[in-house]
Parts: sequence; C-alpha cells; structure tokens
Amino acid sequence: MESGCISCTVTIEELTSTGDVIKKTQHRNIMLVLGRDQFSEMILKLSYSKKEVKYPIRELVIHKKFVKDGKATIKLPDHKLQFLLSNCPPDKLIMFLKTMHTKLECLRQKGFMSMRKKFLSDVPKSFQDISPLTIKDLQTVHSAKAKLEQSKLAAPTQKSTVTGKRKRVDEKENVTESQMTMQAKRAKSLAMMSPSRVVNPLKLSKEQNTVLEAVLRKRNVFFTGSAGTGKSFLLKRIIGALPPQHTFATASTGVAACHIGGTTLHAFAGIGSGRAALQQCVELASRPQVAQQWKKCHHLIIDEISMVDGDFFDKLETVARVMRQTDEPFGGIQLIVCGDFLQLPPVIKDQAVKRKFCFQSRAWQKCMHVNLELSEVRRQSDRHFINVLQNIRIGRCSDDVQNTLKATARHNIQKDGILATRLCTHKEDVEQLNNHHLQKLTGESRMFHATDTDPVYSKQINNLCPVPDKLLLRLGAQVMLAKNMEVQRGLVNGARGVITGFENSSDGFPRVKFACGLEEVIKPVRWAMKAGSGVVLMRKQVPLKLAWAISIHKSQGMTLDCVEISLARVFEAGQAYVALSRAKSLEGLRVLDFDRSCVRANTEVLRFYHKLQLSQKMLQTSMGDYVAADAPLPPSHW
Repeated sequence: MESGCISCTVTIEELTSTGDVIKKTQHRNIMLVLGRDQFSEMILKLSYSKKEVKYPIRELVIHKKFVKDGKATIKLPDHKLQFLLSNCPPDKLIMFLKTMHTKLECLRQKGFMSMRKKFLSDVPKSFQDISPLTIKDLQTVHSAKAKLEQSKLAAPTQKSTVTGKRKRVDEKENVTESQMTMQAKRAKSLAMMSPSRVVNPLKLSKEQNTVLEAVLRKRNVFFTGSAGTGKSFLLKRIIGALPPQHTFATASTGVAACHIGGTTLHAFAGIGSGRAALQQCVELASRPQVAQQWKKCHHLIIDEISMVDGDFFDKLETVARVMRQTDEPFGGIQLIVCGDFLQLPPVIKDQAVKRKFCFQSRAWQKCMHVNLELSEVRRQSDRHFINVLQNIRIGRCSDDVQNTLKATARHNIQKDGILATRLCTHKEDVEQLNNHHLQKLTGESRMFHATDTDPVYSKQINNLCPVPDKLLLRLGAQVMLAKNMEVQRGLVNGARGVITGFENSSDGFPRVKFACGLEEVIKPVRWAMKAGSGVVLMRKQVPLKLAWAISIHKSQGMTLDCVEISLARVFEAGQAYVALSRAKSLEGLRVLDFDRSCVRANTEVLRFYHKLQLSQKMLQTSMGDYVAADAPLPPSHW
C-alpha cells in the first residue's frame, strides 16, 4: 500500500476546456490514495479537511520534471482538473507516480468496462486500496512499449513537416540511417529493461533500515561505518524519504555536498568560518535570508561530520536555539549526521590549538539520540582485503598486513591502455602530475566549457562541483567519471577509462573506453548545488576529470578500479586508510612505498568507537538483532 499513498501539499486547479485555470485552491497535508472501484478501475482519492473526494481515472497526464525536488503535476483531462504536488518526499513521490502510470497502462491493455455495463450492474459501490506494483505489471507495460517501438521501426508511418504550409510526406524518405539506428537502440533498450529494478530497487540492509526507521521516528541520528559500507547510499535514501521544503542537506566539504545535492554546512549556517565571537555569529545568522533558512529547517543532514570542528558544532547549536527562539537542543531541528571519525579529521590551521572532534562537544552529548555503526562492507568482496583495511582503519599493522600491502608494489595494474591513478596527499602534486602527462600527449584535443546558471557564482560552483569550468581532453588522456551514470553497468563515480576519440559532430563529445570493458560517448550532465540562502546553482559539463592523479581528500566517496598510492607524505591519522580503501580490490592496488609508520588512528576516536560498539552490542543482545523497517524498536530502547 506504501507505493499507492502519499501526503503532501496540493494546489487544486480547475480548468476550462482550453486548459486555462479558472479556480485555484491550496491545501496542506492532503492524503492522496490510489484505489480500485467495484469494477476494478482506478480511483484517485483525496482526503483533506474532513472531506473525501474520489476521481475515476481513464486519462492521465503527469509532469515530473521536478520530481526529485518533491514536486509534480497530475492532470485529469476527463475532470478538467490538475493537482500541483509539492513538499513530498521524492522517493515516495516517484514510486506513487510510477504506480499510478503503470497500473493505468495495465488497465488499458485489458480494456475498460463500457458505461452501459456499469449502469446495468448491481454490484455495490466499493473502494479498495490499490495493490503494490509488481514485476508482472511492469513487464506488461514494457512489452507493450517495446512492441510499439518495434512496429514503428518495421513500418514507419507518415508524418507531417512544415515548409511554409503543412503537407504530407513519406517518412521513409526522411528517416536517416542515424535516426533508424536510434530507434533500434530505443526498442532494444526497452526490451532489455529490468522491471525488477523498479519494484525492487537496491535494498537496504537490516542495519541500514534501522537507521532509516530511527530517522522517520524523528530521532537525532548519527550513523557511521568503515569505507564502502553504503553510508552515502543510505544518506541519499534518507534525503529521498523526507519532505524537501524543510530538509537541508549539507556536508563539511563542497565535493561531499555536491554528491548529495546540498550545500556546505558553513554556507547553510551563514556564520562564516565560525571563529568569530558568538554574538557576532548570531548577528550574521540574523540576516533575513539566513534567518529564514534556520526557521524553515526541520531536518538538518550533515555528511562527512568527521571534518567538522567540535567548537564550530557547539556554536552552531547555540545559534540554532537563538534563531528558532527555543531552548530545545539544536532549536528543535532533527539532526541526521553521517561520517567516519576514523577517516579524515577536522582541519586546523593553528597548530597550537588542540583538535576537537564533534563527539567531544557539549552539543553532541545534548543532541544525539541514536549512534549506530554500519558493518557490512559492500565496496570490496575479497575478505582478506577487507580484513587488511579494517586493521588499517583502527591503526593496527601486523606483519601479515604489512607483507600484503608491500607485495602490491609488484602489481602490474595497467589494463587496455588504462593506467593506475596516483593518489596524492597534496593537491599541488595532483595538478603538476596531471598537467605534465596531458602536455606529453600529441593527439587530437578538445576543450569543453561548462554552462553555469550564473557567472557571478562561478567561483563558488568551482568549489562545489567535482568538474572544472574548462576541461581540456586529448586522445589517450587518462580520465575518470565524476558522477554515477549507470551503476548497474559499472559507470560509477570514480570509474577509470581512457579517451579513444571524439564524436564526429560539432560538439565532438569524448569517447571513453572504461576498465569495466564498456566504450561510451560521454555527454554533458547537470549538477545541482545549493549555495547559502537557498540559492540553487547549476553546472552542465562533461562528467570527466583527468585521472593520472587525484588527491586523497577528493577521492572520498569514490571506488577506483586501478590505483597507485604513495604514502610517504601522509600527515594525518586516517589518511592512509582513506587512500587504501578507495581500491576496489587488492589486484587493482599498487602501494609504492608502504611503511607501517604511516598507519595511525586517533586514540580519542578509538575510545569513542569502542563505547559505541559496546552500546550497540547491548542493544543487539536485548532485542535479538537489528530489526527491519517493518518491526521498529520501541522508543524506550533507542
């Protein structure tokens, strides 16, 4: 029933026969429910203000351009009505619209009952909630679409073109070979689509479900875990389950913020670096646009919490209470916090100042209700490599770990012209290596310019977006994807490849051969980023970056097929672990100068995790194990 029911803000528009709006009313917290009547035909039920209205659906138009922002339009031409939906959890909205569209298409395949039969029927009126979307439903719709595409390809119909006045021409004379190829590809892709991906998307594990359930219970949650345990994946599911208008996704760094479609924590807070006196920070946050954000926020998400300074977190908590005029912890805002304190720590510019982690702050003790650690590693599948990484993470380097990593220095990880990416501790080394190797290439080159929403914000976009405003590529250049494109096919953020050519068109987009065996033309995609005061920034650019080298900081969240690491200049606890854990496998890893002295973990962080694991074991013992989302823990046990 979950997929056939949503609650959100709805603007109801009554339309004329020509589509003009004649009346408009807005209602908050309307419940929309899909159901079937006594004839098994679809009904849309709206419940609001102690009132229920039901609309039989035979015709349907859905506009879903902004569905990821929790917005959509449902138009019912038969009733001369359209519903403008907003502030709906995006994942629920996507599934609701998919269910509505698919169930109606299945009904069309069966055929509607005639009005005469309905009139003569003596079946009593009824309304039943629609059944969940099934693979069979999707297969019915997909096979119908595939047949339609194939029939178009086999027997092109006539179409109209305009040359001064409209006239009929034979489409066979106008369809070019490339158009025929595109139609064939579309028909093939429809036939090969896996309906199970829609009905059963990548599932959350039991422990991930525990975190999500705690979030939906409006608890303040911190979830952690080693690299590759699906923290980012879970965070995106959490964002998709919350109402967008009152949810603010932030991260400690611009790159991490871009990955989740949010903004930096500093930009959201509006208090600059946070080093000023508390009174000055409050004054900065009191600026109208910033204050409006604080008052509007019900759910604050903070990713990469390990790099947030504890004093800054304390100051943020005080500002939240002042801005929201309440003594509740963090001003009553729900906190969803994610990160691994055993990875990169807060950056401190003044070495005389002692580093303070967020979990050491007063605000943490006051605000955080639930602390959970994810344990199932999904990035790597080799148990031996996983054990090596887990030991490195906690600062242990036995002889076996040392010998395993030293042995990788002999690995030949070049494959089909794809070289290993060098992970560097300093960004200056990255720029020097990439520019050096690019200049050595003499083949065809192309410059790709980004399209930004507003040139005024170009500098800010450069800090947030993982790809530059100007991207120079040459034949033979080593590159990596900077965004998840098609996860199931291996085209993920960090996927390695080499430029094999450019399209023969005015755009000349690059053709890339990837380590996973695919060869694809990579076209520009969009990144949506949020600046302070709710400003949404957009960049459209080819999602590639040079990959001879990349910094350890910028590699967070990536999975690298072939990676070469020099750890001689490691300067932070956890830095060696972050670098090593980017590798997908031992076979794709080469460590040039491993020395066990580079393996370090902060003792205060280790104590924090020891306490967390003890409390988690006690929770598991009392409740039997992690519980799934359909059997949540009672509040008293959180």
